[in-house]
Amino acid sequence: MEAQVVALDGVIRDYAWGSSTAIPKLLGIAPDGRPAAELWFGDHAGDPSLVPALGTTLDTLIAADPEAALGVDSVERFGPHLPFLLKVLAAERALSLQVHPTRDQARSGFAAEEAAGVPRDAPERNYSDTNHKPELLCALTRFDALCGFRPIRQSIALLDDLASTQLGFLAELLRGPDGLRAAFSAVLAHDEPAALAAAVMARLGCDDARLDGVRLAAEHFPDDIGVVVALLLNHVRLEPGEAIFNGSGTVHAYLRGTGVEIMASSDNVLRCGLTPKHIDIAELLKTTDFAELSDPRCRTTALGAVRTFQAPAADFGLEVLDLDADAPRLNVDGACIVLCVDEPLRVGVGATSVAVAPGHAAFVAAGAGTMTIRGEGHAFLASPGSAAAG
Repeated sequence: MEAQVVALDGVIRDYAWGSSTAIPKLLGIAPDGRPAAELWFGDHAGDPSLVPALGTTLDTLIAADPEAALGVDSVERFGPHLPFLLKVLAAERALSLQVHPTRDQARSGFAAEEAAGVPRDAPERNYSDTNHKPELLCALTRFDALCGFRPIRQSIALLDDLASTQLGFLAELLRGPDGLRAAFSAVLAHDEPAALAAAVMARLGCDDARLDGVRLAAEHFPDDIGVVVALLLNHVRLEPGEAIFNGSGTVHAYLRGTGVEIMASSDNVLRCGLTPKHIDIAELLKTTDFAELSDPRCRTTALGAVRTFQAPAADFGLEVLDLDADAPRLNVDGACIVLCVDEPLRVGVGATSVAVAPGHAAFVAAGAGTMTIRGEGHAFLASPGSAAAG
């Protein structure tokens, strides 16, 4: 790759749950009334980033010389493409409750659906590729999410306090063997999901903070079985700079807010609520992790101006750079993307540098040497993860 650093423009995805204002505000452009749900940065075939200075896209640039762009190690581990996708995500309403498979489950499930002749665009299709999809989201604004099963004793206490005859069976199942699996299965297979959702809706008027996440989930999906599933999940309210990590099997849903998300490059999603789309209960029960999750927040470590999220993912690493401190100088061993989220910055390698405005990014090739990032505010640095992670 001849250019060691290039400026990138992201591509907007207009999913219905997206905010019409948050991403346009970040980009400094006027809203057009349509939802702007995600702003993608990467070489994903669905919407690769634009490289305006070269009149091309990032996937084309990388494909011309993958080893120079990504590094030999990355190509050997992940193939001739970035192993991650970086996004700005802006949710105005709840996304679907979902689970992502492990890599082995994805390979097996994809092969089975291919052998069965299930069209790749069929609504009942579960696996669109052979990869797993761990993901991390760091809040840019206050951000609400459902993330993992809360400790059983807490869910039992909540159900007991709700004192609903229609919901009492859930507490009994939770008290029994393999309680989370039993309760989750019973909810999804319930003969009258709308009636069960109505029993939850009838209790949402009480002043109980434990129901805040359920209220957000129910706002646009009052008749959906997902509002019942939400009773079993942790509600997390992130402040700016805080993050959650969703590994394989973790039931989760983003509810409201704007954040920076990074994930393995995959589209594999198994849904379990807050959606009109296909729900495959049998496959969900194979992929869901039924362990209790007492603390969904992702820990960080700090070294000078760099704060690193401790996510167990080999596909990606994410760091936040405090540019109010001395200009960070970082050695580039693998390809990385630098995302600007508040104040303009400049990313340089050697004698070459590019200006990056808020809502835009820069791609730095592997082995470029020392990278300097100058500016104020904060920037996110996305790169492949450690081979020992995950």
